[in-house]
Amino acid sequence: MSLTRNLKKQIFTWSLNIFAIALLGHANSLLAGDRLLATGGVMQIEGAGGGGLTPWALISGYGTDKQIGSSAFYTEAKTNGDFEISSGGVSVGLYNRLEISLSQQKLGLSDTVPGESIRMDTLGVKLRLFGDAIYDQDTWLPQVAIGAQIKHNEDFDNVPKALGAKHQTGVDLYMAATKLYLGAVLGRNLLLNGTLQATKANQFGFLGFGGDHRDHYQIQPAASVAVMLTDQLLLGTEYRYKPDNLSVFKEQNAHDVFLAWFPVKNISLTAAYLDLGNIANKANQSGWYLSGQISY
Repeated sequence: MSLTRNLKKQIFTWSLNIFAIALLGHANSLLAGDRLLATGGVMQIEGAGGGGLTPWALISGYGTDKQIGSSAFYTEAKTNGDFEISSGGVSVGLYNRLEISLSQQKLGLSDTVPGESIRMDTLGVKLRLFGDAIYDQDTWLPQVAIGAQIKHNEDFDNVPKALGAKHQTGVDLYMAATKLYLGAVLGRNLLLNGTLQATKANQFGFLGFGGDHRDHYQIQPAASVAVMLTDQLLLGTEYRYKPDNLSVFKEQNAHDVFLAWFPVKNISLTAAYLDLGNIANKANQSGWYLSGQISY
């Protein structure tokens, strides 16, 4: 059984690497980037275009409906209980319609399990259904997209299974609606986003999927609000509900306050205060995260 699990893990990881190389290789011949500054958002913790916590309906990169865009990111976060979260990945936006992302997340377990960490691989797909968040200013309709994130916990047997998690792999499904209102707040642009996510993930999937308390999909909402202070600065906040599936530890919702800076079109830096609530045996886990991104 151990050999089978290791083989599946290797196949999954190899598939992600090969897929990423193929996508980037194809994108290199068509890289463009004619959309406006920040219109792809930043890449959130699981690799989708959006805010730091939440997928938005925006397609990552700067490609128009006749171009292919791409993004790469890396994020580091640390809580007051010394949990460390890192996430990095790439995405390709095809003709401002389809987004495909590949990323890996890692959670360092502090002194809860000294010297141990949990890794998770995520393959994301997002499809814009209708609307344009920026250019459709003559209608109230937002940009709407649906998406899926296939998550595989590489270290499921070490901690998540012992805590009562039921599954090593999970699929999060979501629908997001995003709208930018030009000049809405004292002449500043206002971005609103709402996301509904069907998920079984425990702590985003770091602690597996499903549990002894609940093992069924739940619809969890998330919301984002951001104001463009200048053409290069975006100040916002997000709130994301999470399921509570494990009886051993109560899971709480997550929220952040972020400042994203776009010094030039192809580079963004994001700093945020992050509150994740309870993580395992530690309550009130909050801290700072920093994220850098390159987009074309």
